[in-house]
Amino acid sequence: MGSNTSACLSSSSDYPSLNLKLGDIPESCISLILTHLDPPEICQFARLNCAFHGASSADFIWELKLPSNYRYIIEKLSDEGFELDGLGKKELYGRLCRFNPFDGGTKEVWLDKKTGGVCLLISSKGLSITGIDDRRYWNYIETDESRFESVAYVQQTWWFEVAGEIEFKFPKGNYSLFFRLHLGKKVSKKRLGGGGRRVCNMEHVHGWDIKPVKLEVKTGDGQETVSMRFLDDPGNWVRYHAGDFIVGRSDQMTKIKFWLRQIDCTHTKGGLCVDSVLICPTTYY
Repeated sequence: MGSNTSACLSSSSDYPSLNLKLGDIPESCISLILTHLDPPEICQFARLNCAFHGASSADFIWELKLPSNYRYIIEKLSDEGFELDGLGKKELYGRLCRFNPFDGGTKEVWLDKKTGGVCLLISSKGLSITGIDDRRYWNYIETDESRFESVAYVQQTWWFEVAGEIEFKFPKGNYSLFFRLHLGKKVSKKRLGGGGRRVCNMEHVHGWDIKPVKLEVKTGDGQETVSMRFLDDPGNWVRYHAGDFIVGRSDQMTKIKFWLRQIDCTHTKGGLCVDSVLICPTTYY
């Protein structure tokens, strides 16, 4: 056996070294390898050399990374004036990873850069808020701490109820819904000669520690989650988890209804900012 091994070793020296480099790998092979990576990793490998850069742009790679409902999203955004039809799949993926407004700017849709998961954000102006038109209790305030540049602020109310409803064609998977809230009113010191620094006015914050709010999520196919939660952490934006739901079919519209309530009229409550509702894959947040 020893002699055979020696023969093999000696014979292998008769062949010249191939000295293969990364640039010698065919683009088609590189593309197949890249399909097993997530989008940020693909973009990193694209910087290695020209071969990897060219391979990383192959449409079939990014077709696999796009969500199953991407054509539905394109159609929805096209109604808002976005021109996406002529883009390659890589450029399309990058475009959809931006925050894309629709429904008159009251909603935004985007893809998680790493997973391609679909996320939705609904502004306070896209929600149904009891008493929102009564300026004695509610008003909209401008702020750069919201993606929609304004939030709904309740100074005082007996009946607190925020509701919403949406129909959307989500990809198959598990999803979570959150309300983004803030105890206290943000005030710009710029108007008061303070150099633009923002402070939190806690003057109207009251009533939220007496009884919890009720968060509820229902879907059109009968799923329902209900939870009770005290609002806390004044002075900071908090995402309150309202519930989860499962999308079983990507080719059908999913109807979702959701509520945030504190309708015990034995006491008033106030000093709360309502920014938005986030719907996203459960693994996103």
